[in-house]
Amino acid sequence: MTEDILEPDLPIIDPHHHLWDLRPLIPAFPEPRHDFIDAIAGAAYYTFDELHSDTHSGHNIIGTVFMECGAFYDANRGDAMKPVGEVEFVNGVAAQGASGLYGDYRPCAAIIGHADLTLGEAVNPVIEALVAAGNGRFKGIRHAGAWDADAEVLGPPFHAPEGLYGSDAFRAGFAAYAEHGLTFDAWLLEPQLGDVLELARAFPDQQIVLDHCGTPLNIASYRGKLDERFDTWRASINAIGQCPNVAVKLGGLAMAFCGMPEDGPAAGDGSEKLATMWQPYIETCIDAFGTDRAMFESNYPVDRWGASYPVLWNAFKRLAQGYSAEEKRALFAGNAARIYDIEHILPAA
Repeated sequence: MTEDILEPDLPIIDPHHHLWDLRPLIPAFPEPRHDFIDAIAGAAYYTFDELHSDTHSGHNIIGTVFMECGAFYDANRGDAMKPVGEVEFVNGVAAQGASGLYGDYRPCAAIIGHADLTLGEAVNPVIEALVAAGNGRFKGIRHAGAWDADAEVLGPPFHAPEGLYGSDAFRAGFAAYAEHGLTFDAWLLEPQLGDVLELARAFPDQQIVLDHCGTPLNIASYRGKLDERFDTWRASINAIGQCPNVAVKLGGLAMAFCGMPEDGPAAGDGSEKLATMWQPYIETCIDAFGTDRAMFESNYPVDRWGASYPVLWNAFKRLAQGYSAEEKRALFAGNAARIYDIEHILPAA
């Protein structure tokens, strides 16, 4: 699907993308493969060149935020410290972008890594190592809590235990982590949104970012139930939106878990159709969190399942047509820059 780029001069910070090389892992997944595995198999190798190509496909992407994905862990370190290798790798990509060879573009200007918060206070040396590895770019962690009783929902890559965010071990680690003044990205599924609400209320001074609109589900036993579960999802989003320490990422809806569209990968739908499909979710999130605590995200390359990079951002721009120039600046760049502490890459208003 090829489209003219809407509002090509609008500055964008893409606050959620991955870098990885999954080629050695894909053959290990059994047939028939889960939809998510099929989605990432089409982008099994995604590093600087692929990111640069997508972020230079027409929209004015001025910088990005890398999101942990278990890539390039350091096999020579102990289990707790292995994730430091991912931050070291991504910091190299960020340094490549900051060389000036690619203009003012700043990929991975902020790096979100991973640390196992069930370590309790023992997570502190891990955080310190991550901070050192990021060379000023490390801004926080994500410890995903996605779980469902139906194992087919998530498939083989995900193994978070039930009720992770409420467990004593996790809460002890979260309390230790909160002392570092960094961000926390939360990824879990729509039926689990109460876990984020409880976490946000228990730690009101900790900045939390809810990924992917809270991940409404249209896969496995949830397939065909988006309409049926919409009011439940909306009530959860509205409740979380009352917590001033939580922001939300507007995106992820094109990944296989959400199934909007269902017929991925690379369904070829245009931005008008996608915007219509996503509108109830995006509008609900912005209404709940306001234009100062929401940010559009690509979730690439995972969301390649349903949308090419330029079409995805066109859909977001269609959804933001009714907002002022100031509100658009916040939704597309300003909020991400403030929350992830990279305001230095923002052009003057």
